[in-house]
Amino acid sequence: MADSNQPTGAVQELARDDVERKKFLKMAGKTMGSGAAATALGAFIAACGSSKKSSSSTPGSSAPAGSSSTPSGGSGDLAIVNYALTLEYLEAQFYSDVVKSGLFSGSPALPTLKTFGSEEHEHVLALKKAAMSLGTPATKPKGKFPLHNAAQVTKLAATVENLGAAAYLGQAGNIQSKAILAEALAIHTVEARHAAVLNTLLKLSPTPQGAFAKGKTMAEVLAAVKPFIA
Repeated sequence: MADSNQPTGAVQELARDDVERKKFLKMAGKTMGSGAAATALGAFIAACGSSKKSSSSTPGSSAPAGSSSTPSGGSGDLAIVNYALTLEYLEAQFYSDVVKSGLFSGSPALPTLKTFGSEEHEHVLALKKAAMSLGTPATKPKGKFPLHNAAQVTKLAATVENLGAAAYLGQAGNIQSKAILAEALAIHTVEARHAAVLNTLLKLSPTPQGAFAKGKTMAEVLAAVKPFIA
């Protein structure tokens, strides 16, 4: 039986309260557009609804904030924000290293990679600010990325971006603050768009999981990024 004293995540509250959902969409729409906000929130609600039973029945399966899988200190929303911040640090470093590598010099893909990198740096700034409002931000990790040739790096970039989108989706149901959820939603949709562009460049489906994306647990994501941390 579920603990009645356990706080309900913002996604579940928005899913059952029409008035609060309209207020939230109006707030989130100022940042990302009302259509994008509604689409992303719908994906979050669908994902959380489909995984709610399994995540509550298996302790730690969704790596809730404050678990041993959290990459830095804190609990609740702070732990989730720091988890996202850690991933964004790595993504920003990855794109910086790619641009510096010269592998895409003269390539028509270079401006796109630079844009993605700039946006990842903006994500870092936003999440660091959010973490500071809650407590202590995560320490910046030192990344290490295998950069052998343009084709291999493009595949790695697609892996990184698809993983990032799945990470945000996987934590949506654990977020308590509507403001933090709105920020996560705004970043998630950009990560997903990055992934779709890179998938298309690789002649893969821009929506590899069909109409409904699947989130990944904190433990799954941290295991996947571990090889990229020095």
